[in-house]
Amino acid sequence: MVADKYLFLDTSGKPKERILTDASAGAGDAGKGVALGPDGKLDPSLFPSSIGSPVFTYVASETLAAGDLVNLWNDAGTVKMRKADASVATKQAHGYVKSAVTSGASGSAYSEFGGVITGLSGLTGGSDYFLSATIPGVVTTAIPTTANTLVQLIGVAKSATELYFNPEVRGVRA
Repeated sequence: MVADKYLFLDTSGKPKERILTDASAGAGDAGKGVALGPDGKLDPSLFPSSIGSPVFTYVASETLAAGDLVNLWNDAGTVKMRKADASVATKQAHGYVKSAVTSGASGSAYSEFGGVITGLSGLTGGSDYFLSATIPGVVTTAIPTTANTLVQLIGVAKSATELYFNPEVRGVRA
């Protein structure tokens, strides 16, 4: 495939061809034209570091599995993360982990609205998923119905293994 090019004026004012860049190596690429990558998308290296998934580091107060929904809580002045749990009205999902984190270790929590949780299984594409009131940290299509349970829509399944993360608290059952 022939690379796309553009014309620019060099330092002497003469037009020259330059190949569009589809990934940035840093300041040396300043002023260059941008092209879509082979996947038809812009490479993340073309964006400022402040754009992307909001990622925060917290200590886990219990062991977390990859894909678990997490609740952030105050442990004597220190924010920690634990499994979100709809059976406890104060344990709503604030984010999710992409990798397992052992209890007492630091890990990354992602809270990007519109982000995608991958590595799940058994989802039905197009279905709404809620925070489970029976298994902490996971999603279910069953809306919690027991008194004092949290009803929190987590998102919609993109496929059998991926879920769009867009949490919305609907309330607590009376």
